[in-house]
Amino acid sequence: MKSVGRVLLLAGFLAAKAWAFEPFVVRDIRVEGLQRIAAGTIFNYLPVKVGETFDEARSAEAIRALFKTGYFSDVRLEREGGVLVVSVVERPAIADVSISGNKEMASEQLLDALKQIGLAEGRVFDRSLLDKVEQELRRLYFSLGKYAVQIQSTVTPLERNRVGIAIDISEGRAARIRQINIVGNKIFSDKELLEEFQLSPTTLFSFYTKNDQYSREKLAADLETLRSYYLDRGYINFNIESTQVSITPDKKDIYITVNVSEGDQYTISEIRLAGDLVLPEEELRKLVVAEQGALFSRKVVTESANKIGERLGHEGYAFANVNTIPEIEKETKQVAVTFFIDPGKRAYVRRINFAGNTRTHDDVLRREMRQLEGAWISTEKVERSRTRLERLGYFEKVNVETPAVPGTPDQVDVNFSVVERPSGSLLAGAGFSQSDGLLINLSITQDNFLGTGRRVSATFNNSDINTIYSFSYNNPYYTIDGVSRGFTAYFRETDADEANISRYLTDVFGGSVIFGIPLSEDDTVRIGFGYENTDLKSTPRSPDEITNFIAENGSQFNTFSLTGSWARDSRNRAIFPTRGSVRRVSAEVALPGSDLLYYKLNYRHEWYYPLTESVTLSLNGELGYGDGYGDTDALPFFKNYYAGGPRSVRGFKANTLGPRDTPAVNEESRPFGGNVRTVGNIELIFPPPFGDKDNQSLRASAFIDAGNVFDTSRGDDFDLGELRFSAGVGIMWFSPLGPLTFSLAQPLNDKDGDETEVFQFTLGTSF
Repeated sequence: MKSVGRVLLLAGFLAAKAWAFEPFVVRDIRVEGLQRIAAGTIFNYLPVKVGETFDEARSAEAIRALFKTGYFSDVRLEREGGVLVVSVVERPAIADVSISGNKEMASEQLLDALKQIGLAEGRVFDRSLLDKVEQELRRLYFSLGKYAVQIQSTVTPLERNRVGIAIDISEGRAARIRQINIVGNKIFSDKELLEEFQLSPTTLFSFYTKNDQYSREKLAADLETLRSYYLDRGYINFNIESTQVSITPDKKDIYITVNVSEGDQYTISEIRLAGDLVLPEEELRKLVVAEQGALFSRKVVTESANKIGERLGHEGYAFANVNTIPEIEKETKQVAVTFFIDPGKRAYVRRINFAGNTRTHDDVLRREMRQLEGAWISTEKVERSRTRLERLGYFEKVNVETPAVPGTPDQVDVNFSVVERPSGSLLAGAGFSQSDGLLINLSITQDNFLGTGRRVSATFNNSDINTIYSFSYNNPYYTIDGVSRGFTAYFRETDADEANISRYLTDVFGGSVIFGIPLSEDDTVRIGFGYENTDLKSTPRSPDEITNFIAENGSQFNTFSLTGSWARDSRNRAIFPTRGSVRRVSAEVALPGSDLLYYKLNYRHEWYYPLTESVTLSLNGELGYGDGYGDTDALPFFKNYYAGGPRSVRGFKANTLGPRDTPAVNEESRPFGGNVRTVGNIELIFPPPFGDKDNQSLRASAFIDAGNVFDTSRGDDFDLGELRFSAGVGIMWFSPLGPLTFSLAQPLNDKDGDETEVFQFTLGTSF
């Protein structure tokens, strides 16, 4: 038996005076009870060293320090002569964590979340932490409307002071909203108000929208929507008195009651501007959307304040505050609105920084900047710079921030962060297209060659219709002013028979050079010169129109062409734009000295309007007209326009709309094309039901297409009654092969002889 000098210093209640002891000098320290933890860990945390005096205060401090590590479930300090004995009981280690019964959330996500808070294999087990995990899981399932969830945790002791943790989840069925009641509303009916809510009782489509599953966040958003509904209609004193959410005993149904006080309707009696206006008052008043005598609307007032703030931001007042102060006159039911302007200090841009451009050179981004370093900051120019980066097509996302420079009241940095798209410098591919047949593609193509912003492409494409060898190069900044220059050289063999059109063959080689001249931020003029040699061949099955053309004009043609175009592009980005428009007028003229003299004029207009944050309305229209001049009576048939198919009027086979040829003996007539083409469509673009709604590479759409082709040289004049219409849905995917489309379209007014095709696609796979 140890010496009676062994004295228990502290066990359990640190403040108990009954355990007082005489201080002593520590001659040695011994640790007992360790299994996995090194003795050095104890010595690091122990607030006493050999040679120091140990007393009650040091004892309490030592106990607290060792418990605070979280490694021990019990700590005792004992004295054995001049030796301080530290006896500990280690907490068990976690050998394994398993989760079962979870369907709403993946096990990997849950295990990663548990690991971040310390509940993972190899960590020290803490029962209080496991209780916290159970509570957090219940809260998570409650947010999904699953109030009947049951979580059972089992801790199994294992050898070597380890435990296994098993978490079993019984999710249960999500509670459904049975009824939403609004109490106190007299001006607007329950139906009118509930139409503004995201939440609703179960409907036919609730299985998809999940709008009948209660969540606190959704209810808070709906209450704010309700408040805005009244405040935007003049009820400035509207108030939500209380909200009650009750659940049935079986935890399957939820009832929501919202008590409101509507108040009186107010009109605007006066609009004032106060504070440091900076700009002329007349100019600022033009920005105020709210009108004297109109119903008060928080939305309109907020919009007015934002417009004033944006205008001040254009002048360098990046930290301007525009506060709205309403003065309510209860007797007259009117409100005077004062916009108090505090412009703050005018700010300079210290630096413009870029992040995320691992391949693209900084100068490629910097030359798109309209905001300059050292100049007053202009929110308009910063936003314009961001738009120009998005239009390059090199980036999936472009974000910009303007943080203040620490320690300076009048300087900011402009920080752009980008997410680059894959450039796909080497591509080998094969695929199939309904319009082009079997595709073989070998190309070295980069729109952003070596990060310089230049486009270089060397391509071999082979399909049932075309065999193409081409090389192209374009430098968008041939001059520092943004004048572009590009070259193209190509050889193309075409079998028109495979393209659903009249039977003939062509071998074409040529090249061109084109310059692009920017006139303004949105306007660009392009001028190009080209040469093309065409070898035209008939087949035994060619129609009379083609054999007669060759007999009259020959089969070899040299063409020297001049091309020109003007485009105005105000889209927010080049790929999947959500707002803005692009208008393009172009012309191609075969110059005197060419074997055939002709011209082609084209006009295209695309318009995009955001209906919501993720839904965009698109209106597109295209007109084309061509004719011969001089000794050439009409547009050469191999330059004709065509319509129908995935790129024009979906639901009709590619190139099959419009005039048809005069068939040879025992042959059927085939599309011949024409010199007039009109195509248009209305499209509602939205994220697909599956996948990430923020994905910038995938979009779904519902559309109505219209269009046709006419040949005025053959007496087939333009006739609106001959336009073909179709409607359907589609998927657009910006893949490494380029934009791919899939559509289901139903022709709405097809006539005898039309060739229809409900499902259309272009599809390729890289390898």
